[in-house]
Amino acid sequence: MSLFLSQLFNGLAAGLLLALISTGLTIIYGTLGVVNFAHGAFFVVGAYAGYVVYGASNSFVLAIVVGALVALVIGLVVERGLVRLYYSRPPEDQILVTFGIGIILVEIVRGIFGGVSLSVPTPAWGQGIVHIGSLIYPLYRLQALLISAGTLVVLYLVLYRTSLGLIVRAGIEDSLMVNILGINVKRIFLLVFGIGAMAAGYAGVIDAPIVTLAPDMGFRVLVDSFVVVVLGGVGSFPGAIIGGIIAGEILSLTSMFDPAYSDVMLFVAMALVLIFRPQGIMGQEGRE
Repeated sequence: MSLFLSQLFNGLAAGLLLALISTGLTIIYGTLGVVNFAHGAFFVVGAYAGYVVYGASNSFVLAIVVGALVALVIGLVVERGLVRLYYSRPPEDQILVTFGIGIILVEIVRGIFGGVSLSVPTPAWGQGIVHIGSLIYPLYRLQALLISAGTLVVLYLVLYRTSLGLIVRAGIEDSLMVNILGINVKRIFLLVFGIGAMAAGYAGVIDAPIVTLAPDMGFRVLVDSFVVVVLGGVGSFPGAIIGGIIAGEILSLTSMFDPAYSDVMLFVAMALVLIFRPQGIMGQEGRE
């Protein structure tokens, strides 16, 4: 029972982190219609930027801020310099160009830091364990869970309680109408792409003390994020959260019995959703 509860918490922590990453991915796709295969690279860039700042300043909070900002700036540059030219191009062109951007970013990271795996020490305020009833659980994993949950709440409030969020959600549904109303859709697109990249970089720093840093770690995150988007529904913020939690629990609980089958069960769940509810759990039927 103790192992089961521990894996349950691990799944929730991993799921909320996946939800945070997938939120950026689903907002970009829902608003811009771009399948962003560079999203995993933003996760890697944020994690390594946080690693550098944490090592130089010994402040993990500063590392989180800088990691998120670095991913934001790179996202803005990528959108303004290249991605915006592909909004009206076929989806396969968008996939190829974003995939190429992701490879370039990852190889730049590899060229700077090498291919050797790096570890990020747990911050002082996250060291130790916490007792939850009979369960003994690492303190930082619990804090990462709470940080991810709190960030998702902030993103929800921005998207559903502000005028900016209203414009973004309107752009998801009908960008042409938003443009007719006199709102500069291109600026909104730039902002949305930057927010999506920042969410990935932010999550990368949060996850850094839990996993081992490697330039290729973003590809696994990218695949899992797409599964989350499919489970929850394209363009759905609540769907990304629900899909992330489901994916995290599947990966965690399955690994308790046989880690080799955790990915298999995740894709089985995705296949079942595509068969019985193609629009996803919270997606809207009939959306293109």
